[in-house]
Amino acid sequence: QMAGVLETEEQARNRFQSELEFVQCLANPNYLNFLAQRGFLREKPFVNYLKYLLYWKEPEYAKFLKYPHCLHMLELLQYEHFRKELVNAQCAKFIDEQQILHWQHYSRKRTRLQQALAEQQQQQQQAAPPHGNPASK
Repeated sequence: QMAGVLETEEQARNRFQSELEFVQCLANPNYLNFLAQRGFLREKPFVNYLKYLLYWKEPEYAKFLKYPHCLHMLELLQYEHFRKELVNAQCAKFIDEQQILHWQHYSRKRTRLQQALAEQQQQQQQAAPPHGNPASK
């Protein structure tokens, strides 16, 4: 795209959609390993693109992400050391395992919180006086 040429609404929509999809792919450590092994993470234009994509951290963009974990990976990808480590399949495997542990912990914790809230609501309902104003009868 030439400088000074505005993109059409359709081009902007397509760019938004493709960048949204790409940013979310970054949550997958196996994909990051694939990119690293093929040398993309060493290429200056690609590294610049990763820097450009940091705008997804802004709330007005982040709200569209289904996998917010990708933002953490995008942040880590700003560091050359992290990009170099991703060539190693063991590094990707470790990240993958850590994500699974995090999600398992998160979902267990969430389930416990929901159960506690349901019990609390049940106790409140049992303690509440019956509906209707006895003074009006």
